[in-house]
Amino acid sequence: MSLLQQLINGLVLGHAYALIAIGWTLLLGVARLVNFGHGQMYMLGAFVTWWATTTAGLPYLLALPLAMAAGALIGLFMQRIMLRATFEQNLVSIMIMTLGFGYVMHGVASLAFGSTGQILDTAWSQRDIEIGDLWLTWQDAAIVAAAILLFLLLKRALDGSRAGRLVRMVAEDPKLAQLAGINVRGVYYGVFAFEGAAVALAAGLVAPRTPILTSMGFEEVIITFVVVVLGGIGSVTGSYVAGVALGVFTALFSALISPAYATAAAFAVLIAVLVLRPGGLSAGAMKGVH
Repeated sequence: MSLLQQLINGLVLGHAYALIAIGWTLLLGVARLVNFGHGQMYMLGAFVTWWATTTAGLPYLLALPLAMAAGALIGLFMQRIMLRATFEQNLVSIMIMTLGFGYVMHGVASLAFGSTGQILDTAWSQRDIEIGDLWLTWQDAAIVAAAILLFLLLKRALDGSRAGRLVRMVAEDPKLAQLAGINVRGVYYGVFAFEGAAVALAAGLVAPRTPILTSMGFEEVIITFVVVVLGGIGSVTGSYVAGVALGVFTALFSALISPAYATAAAFAVLIAVLVLRPGGLSAGAMKGVH
């Protein structure tokens, strides 16, 4: 496989990473908490998409919003349980609860779908776009397009809408925002719902490229952590750049050296960047979400 083809594969992988990470980026920037159940939310999003298309018989384009709705509901439920800890910024309690939610979601998925892997075939995943010797599937193109569109929409909403300004005010200082009459609780609910919907969308788009397993999600949460920290806490643009860069690096490293050490190499890059720029790629940017 040519180096240029590996670069294309890396760009697709990078946009998948960025799409998986966007919800966590917003959550960390606004609520200042790490959701260790993020990977299992991804896993459930993939299974809901598979179930909707294969069992319920829905078209793939309808299965995606159904998965997003399910992800948003999971996010809302998690925030309802953790609301007090979120307000108090009790990070230890939040970490334990999100880890617990992750294992609960894994157990529920195992009971509902079994331990056998599932395959999701779509019309997009079976059709190629060929440019000379280079190729990618329409599914790959959809991942790239969805990631770019979602990041642009989120960035525009944060910078140019009233809701975005409210989110940024809560991210800057939730106590001051509450004194100013902002519904901080509603903002937190909205951010959790967005995280769940975004990661479910990512799962539904990426699922046709890989077997769907109840054990999936653990590697995704590690990669998401690398992307979010590498891009800078709360930086939407930084997480997009970091996700794409990490995908390209991983693909080229796997092709030129060994895929067995790709995750370790990603952490080595993270450490190197944080040594040089402790705030990540967006070091020096404003506090909160941006």
